[in-house]
Order: sequence, then C-alpha cells, then structure tokens
Amino acid sequence: MTQTRGTLLGLAAILLWSTAPSLLRLFSESAGAVAGAAMIYTLASLMLLVLRGWTPLRLYPRRYLLIGGALFAGYEVALALALGFAQDRTQAIEVGLLNYLWPCLTVALMVLNGRQRAKLWLAPGLLFSLLGVAWILGGGEGWSPAHIAANAAHNPLSYGLALAGALLWAVYCTAAKPLAQGTDAIVPFFMLTSVVLWLKFAASGAALPAVGGVGTVAALLCAAAVMALGYASWNRALAHGNLALLAAVSYAAPVLSSAFSAAILRTALPASFWQGAAMVTAGSLCCWWATRRTA
Repeated sequence: MTQTRGTLLGLAAILLWSTAPSLLRLFSESAGAVAGAAMIYTLASLMLLVLRGWTPLRLYPRRYLLIGGALFAGYEVALALALGFAQDRTQAIEVGLLNYLWPCLTVALMVLNGRQRAKLWLAPGLLFSLLGVAWILGGGEGWSPAHIAANAAHNPLSYGLALAGALLWAVYCTAAKPLAQGTDAIVPFFMLTSVVLWLKFAASGAALPAVGGVGTVAALLCAAAVMALGYASWNRALAHGNLALLAAVSYAAPVLSSAFSAAILRTALPASFWQGAAMVTAGSLCCWWATRRTA
C-alpha cells in the first residue's frame, strides 16, 4: 500500500510538472518574464515552506548548498526566462521541449564519469533526441544546418537559455545525490532562485507590474502550486514508489508537456512538432533502456 501511494504521488508529480512551463508562460505574458518568474518562485517557496518546513542550513553539507544550489537556481532561472522571453506561444512550447534533452544528457554524463554503464543503445538514443529537436527547429523541412540555424536565430536568447538549462539540470541530477548525503535542500534552493530573479529584476530598473484580474491571479497560483506540489510529491515518490515505473513514465514527459501546453496556451502545433517530440521521447527512452539493461 505504501509503495502504491508513493507511485501515485510520483505520477502526480510528472503530471504537475508537465503543466508548469505553459502556466509559467501564461503568467509571464501579464507580469513580464523576470518579474513573473520571481513572483511564481517566491509563492512556490512559501508553499514548500508550509509543506516541508524549514531545516537549518548548518545541517546541510556546505558543498551541497553551494554547488547544488548554484546548479538548481541556474537551471530554474534559465528555463523560466527562456519561456518568458519566447517571442510567441509556439516558440515557448518549442523552448519547453528543448529543455527535455536533460534526461538523455544526464545518462550521458553519468556514463562519461564512470558512474553508470551502458550498452551501445545509448549513442543512438542520444542522437535520436537531438535529431528530434533539430526536426522541430527545421520545421519538418529536414536536418539542414542552415535552416535550423536560421530558425534558432529568430530568438537565440530563449533557445540558448533552454539548452543551457537542460545541461545545468543534467549536471545537477548527476552531482546532487553524492553532494546531498541524504539531505534535501529543495526549500532553500527555491528561495535562492527567487532571490536571484528578484535581483535581476531590480537590476533592470523596471517598475513592479500590477497583477490584476482573476485569470492572471489564477495563473500565478496554479504555476506556483504545481511546482511546489510537484517537488513535494516527487520526494515522497523517490522514498516509497516504484522507481522503475516512474523512470519509464517520466521519459514520456516531453509529449505530455507539449500536449498540456498546446491546450493551456490554445496553440495549434504542426505535425513536424509532434514528430520531433516523439523522437525526443523515443531517444530518451532508448537511453534509459541502455542503462537499465546493464544495471
């Protein structure tokens, strides 16, 4: 019964996280990319504080707080701003999908540093995920480097931040467990992310946007809630759930997140996008299978 409850919480976390990019984008359209993200992470921090409580910082390993905190905040800030700075909703969904390169990048890093063995399936899996992103950026016109570069050049900041975020999260996933030594600093990490975003907003010199309207407030509350509840549920799942099942389901998140984003943002996506999303998912599953079979 305990494992079933833990597994259900893990599945709920995957569903919640799949809605987060579109909700963050939705609120940022009203509040601005930086201020909007700062508000969401501040509210999510307060929610996590209520759900998880506060652990004194001295009880965490110092290297975990410094290195893990920098990687976590760097990832969250990069993804939030990549979504917020996207030129339109379609581009925001593409940026969100680019973020999902992190699962196969995580596996590749673990293999490179000797912490995970893998069969030859890893290489084609990683390549297939990259080709899926290239297919989307190429608009289904093929894998022409010139065509892909031309599309990415429309907003290099958003695409660059999303790619950097995927790499940062892959490094975090690889490094966090040995650094943490059994602790979990998700609450102070969320607070650090909020502080970084507010500092960036203050440096911009912009005025604090007025947040009004039921729809805007609802988007803020929902975005913060899915992040806080997602992380809180996932931690319980890691402790008690069926990790093999959750790992397999999590690799379907690119398609799931894209479907939620298309519905929430009311955006029709071309067939080439769904083809690319399926390729990213298949490539990630291939990477997972390559390591699972040698475990």
